[in-house]
Amino acid sequence: MLAMGEKRTGRSVGRPAPHSTDSLLPVAVGVFIERGYDGTSMEDLARAMGIGKSSIYHHVAGKETLLRLAVERAIDRLFAVLDEPGASSGPAVDRLRYVIGRTTEVLLGELPYVTLLLRVRGNTETERWALERRREFDRRVTVLLREAAEDGAVRDDIEPRLATRLLFGMINSLVEWRHHPGSADAEIVRAVVALASRGVETERQPQPDSSPRARPAAKTARRAAS
Repeated sequence: MLAMGEKRTGRSVGRPAPHSTDSLLPVAVGVFIERGYDGTSMEDLARAMGIGKSSIYHHVAGKETLLRLAVERAIDRLFAVLDEPGASSGPAVDRLRYVIGRTTEVLLGELPYVTLLLRVRGNTETERWALERRREFDRRVTVLLREAAEDGAVRDDIEPRLATRLLFGMINSLVEWRHHPGSADAEIVRAVVALASRGVETERQPQPDSSPRARPAAKTARRAAS
């Protein structure tokens, strides 16, 4: 019974807040990264989430659904970069710099999700889908590199597909040592763009810091880090 003047709250004191797919997903991603997707059981997920397996099934069909939601989030963020104005208009070399910078920003901003994406092996339908989407992303960047080479802005002694793999090898390696977002993220983005530009561009191209397209990306990184 309530005392005089006491108001009834929406839920009982001490009752845990209800779970949702959005609240369960980051926990699942952490377990997948730590144990590997194949090595993770529903029991492992329930233990990490502090709920029963039946509660998980209330929200998703199983662990592959959680995997799909996680890698889809990373892939959607990456492909969105290719549709941004900085990636779709202007000289090819400027668009390339923009894509390199923004891709690095996405990786740092969505670090757990991109880390999981980079670790899928193709053992399930979701993993095979994710691998194909990664290959499609690489193909689109390869086309951009080829355009820049045809413009004379990118060196032509490196095959564009190989250059794409080497560029993203550098960017993707961040997941191995950059485990948490921080104030240095903007500096990392600038360093990646500078190293990539000096590696693939011809000598007559302006340095990334003087490029009209490089400045908006750097400003975006500074806002994200603040």
